[in-house]
Amino acid sequence: MRCPTVGTPPEYTIDDNEVPWILGTQLTTQCGPLARSSDSSRVLLIEAHDFARRMPYHSQKLTLVFAAMRQFRDRLQADGYDVTYIQAETFKAGLSTFFEENPDTRLVTMRSPSYGSERRLRDIADDAGGEVRFVENELFVSTRAAFDGWAGDDEQFKHESFYRWMRRESGVLIDDGEPLGGEWNYDDENREFPPDSWEAPPVPTHDYDDSTTETAEWVSSTFDTWGSNELFNWPVTRAQALDQLEHFLTHRLPEFGPYQDAMRSEEWAMSHALLSGAVNIGLLHPMEVIAGVEDAYHNRPAVDLPSAEGCIRQLLGWREFMRHVYRHSMPELATANQLDATQALPELYWTGETAMNCLAETIDAVHSHGYSHHIQRLMVLANFATLWGVEPDQLNEWFHATYVDAYHWVTTPNVIEMGQYGHGVFATKPYVSSANYIDGMSDYCADCQYDPSVDTGETACPFNALYWDFLDRNESKLRSNHRMGLMYSHVDTKREAGELDDLGEQVDTFRVRAENNNL
Repeated sequence: MRCPTVGTPPEYTIDDNEVPWILGTQLTTQCGPLARSSDSSRVLLIEAHDFARRMPYHSQKLTLVFAAMRQFRDRLQADGYDVTYIQAETFKAGLSTFFEENPDTRLVTMRSPSYGSERRLRDIADDAGGEVRFVENELFVSTRAAFDGWAGDDEQFKHESFYRWMRRESGVLIDDGEPLGGEWNYDDENREFPPDSWEAPPVPTHDYDDSTTETAEWVSSTFDTWGSNELFNWPVTRAQALDQLEHFLTHRLPEFGPYQDAMRSEEWAMSHALLSGAVNIGLLHPMEVIAGVEDAYHNRPAVDLPSAEGCIRQLLGWREFMRHVYRHSMPELATANQLDATQALPELYWTGETAMNCLAETIDAVHSHGYSHHIQRLMVLANFATLWGVEPDQLNEWFHATYVDAYHWVTTPNVIEMGQYGHGVFATKPYVSSANYIDGMSDYCADCQYDPSVDTGETACPFNALYWDFLDRNESKLRSNHRMGLMYSHVDTKREAGELDDLGEQVDTFRVRAENNNL
């Protein structure tokens, strides 16, 4: 049985009148109530369809969730479990059906990390005439109590100190209490751009059975989705997820480190693991991915320390940090908007119709695969939205709908706080940049009609004028930030030269173009 490594794992048993209820993001026998039950125990899964109608989710996201649930059902049945699988429009309808047939049964399920879910499910169960017992969610590396003890009374959290604590507590890449190699992270070595001769490792593929194929067709015909389902290629079974992990360790991890921040045209996956979707629905436990990466560093000569540490930092550090920050800052975080951004999300995020090559390429990857990597998310999509002045919850909703690995608990701190500096619970400055960053970390600018070195005029890259306009209009909130001093010294120079007015007019031109779908 897999349990959180940092903190004290929960101890409990499943009584004779209790049935494990497995949610669609908890598809595992490794932990939780199912790991504490007999191999022939009763199990409940409810495939509720109403959530899929709440927004235009990516067709691949819905296919992944529903196909994985159905595959998990079939696997449990083949292993001898007594599975009740209810397809219903709502959880309330599904629970009503279950409790009508099982009036003396209590359900046991792991807490969902999404805010308010425990209260909502408890209320729904009460309305359906039944009862649910909620237990610790063990699909993370650390417990809630462990983080709360580490954080103490702090109201602002720092990822780097959290990450170092997690390394020490878990023992991952640690030797006698100190980091292997002498450094806690190798972020500076993760920012190279590959030479023209470099070829991205092949993306793993999977053979799907009729059930998954039929599920994909059903999703496309049943729901008002966004994105294409033609290139669906995500693991929907435990076996496929393990194959994808091994493929990453063998073919992709050796080149992950140096190029993990790089963006290249028509290379939607680069050397990234492509495991987040499987981890976030329970097909893989984050600790088994971390252990696999650590073992690869020790036993596979092709895997160097910057590659291993860079991957482990995302799972052991960032993913865990996001989960706990979300817990501590909700519900305020969901609507946080400390820069008072009021612009609507540009339509181009849904259509991909823009002459800005970086945005067009990234949105096309999301449309085709339900995925882009973390730098595309932060420094292209969120960067542009922040400079544009998009209301944070609108961008958060877009991410939530369009990515296969997106759930409210992980998009909200990533998008609203890290991406748009909406709250201040951990971000110490806005992560914004002009075209210079994108030009340095990608080849997008080479084939773009906009010039990354030009601020105003017909060929000016929108990122440049938007960057200076953002600093200008948020000056009263940001100038006192000690991390923004250098940026505002440049603002002063441009103001003294009379350039800010021209930049503001250029931004107005871009806004008119966007309204006419001509940006």
